[in-house]
Amino acid sequence: MLVKIVEKDDENYRINDLVDELKKNSKIDETGAIFTFEGFLRGKEVKNMMLTTPNKVETEKKLIKMVKDVEKDHNVYEIATVHYIGKFYTGDTLFLLAVLGSHREETLKAMEDAIEKIKYGLEFKKEEVSDDGTKIILAGG
Repeated sequence: MLVKIVEKDDENYRINDLVDELKKNSKIDETGAIFTFEGFLRGKEVKNMMLTTPNKVETEKKLIKMVKDVEKDHNVYEIATVHYIGKFYTGDTLFLLAVLGSHREETLKAMEDAIEKIKYGLEFKKEEVSDDGTKIILAGG
């Protein structure tokens, strides 16, 4: 299972790394779909963003539980995800997700559900810097 909270400059994952990990699953012969998602920093108004969590270990534990719950709820085989923390600039990857399932319908629904749960359910602090100053956004927790 590849489910991690990663400091931006400590490890580098790409969507293909998650897909390759999922293709090792013992149910690959029963698989009909892998859906992927990459979230990155929009930069039209934001110059950079600092994304932190108060306790990386606890946040990762909560992420693992969320992933397991989504797998069970949607009857998909496996979800792989990496969420970065650190300082980001326009176009930098913040979040990677890949879902392995038997059919496209439940696999797509699982991906959508996982994105929303992770976005709103994990405790993150975003400090967005723009020409207008710094805006702080708290999520989850």
